[in-house]
Amino acid sequence: MAIRPFQFTFSHDRLRLISLFRSKLVPSSLPFPYIFVSRHFAASAATPLHPRGRHLRPPSQPDTLAQKIGKSTRRPGASSKARVYADVNVVRPKEYWDYESLTVQWGEQDDYEVVRKVGRGKYSEVFEGVHCTDNEKCVIKILKPVKKKKALDYCHSQGIMHRDVKPHNVMIDHEQRKLRLIDWGLAEFYHPGKEYNVRVASRYFKGPELLVDLQDYDYSLDLWSLGCMFAGMIFRKEPFFYGHDNYDQLVKIAKVLGTDELNAYLNKYRIELDPHLAALVGRHSRKPWAKFINVENQHLAVPEAIDFVDKLLQYDHQERPTAKEAMAHPYFNPIKNAESSRIRTQ
Repeated sequence: MAIRPFQFTFSHDRLRLISLFRSKLVPSSLPFPYIFVSRHFAASAATPLHPRGRHLRPPSQPDTLAQKIGKSTRRPGASSKARVYADVNVVRPKEYWDYESLTVQWGEQDDYEVVRKVGRGKYSEVFEGVHCTDNEKCVIKILKPVKKKKALDYCHSQGIMHRDVKPHNVMIDHEQRKLRLIDWGLAEFYHPGKEYNVRVASRYFKGPELLVDLQDYDYSLDLWSLGCMFAGMIFRKEPFFYGHDNYDQLVKIAKVLGTDELNAYLNKYRIELDPHLAALVGRHSRKPWAKFINVENQHLAVPEAIDFVDKLLQYDHQERPTAKEAMAHPYFNPIKNAESSRIRTQ
């Protein structure tokens, strides 16, 4: 059954959100490596979740701004380490996380021939092919072995950061009430102390750690992105932080969470913003969440929802809840209670 776009209605929101923490990510029945053949370069019938509303095409900013602002600097002595699952990849063999050294083992092929390699990603390789029977072109995509997982908590427990959590990467089968977290092209295995590229995640869902060039981030980045999704849903403001570029994205966050809290975060991790960026951010007081509540969203912005988004949208990544802690939040109690009642009546 095709997976339809997710509309931001709240008839089953709590179920959908808690599913994001624990749903299956890839079908369990497929062998590894996966091989997908797409004839005529056709797109999948499954449709990604997307927010309702206008197409967001932010205006371009002058090149001079990007030229003036340099990277943030960081003084030694304030390293960061994940609160959970920090050593998952430390205790596992290199073969588990070293995807670069993986050699694809070809199995028995269908009636197509590989013509040439088109490209590759961290977890896949793409080839141009041709069907032997009718000579029609096709695309062959080989997914390297990434075992079946359950959404955020499970993938984190396996030592993996998704790094691109956003509405377009969540798919819902409404009839089956199943949720899938997709697009693992930016995912990475977590190693404590390792410095990662900050040019990941989509702009509106980038955590502050990416915007201030803190490179030893961890799984908690995914929880910030989830918080941005959730805030957009309950406040009917999509995206919730609407920056025109990465610098303006930090400004938009600071105008909501305040610059005192931002400076405390920077001081804790000994980060110094480029003077031009610091001037651009300016000074702002923290804005109460009640400021975002209106007649159109007040039925969604219940106290438990406000508390949940407040816990997720923390500057300090180490103060955000883990995926498992997020699942235990009181906001999801109605779902858990209903599930318990259903089981008792069976």
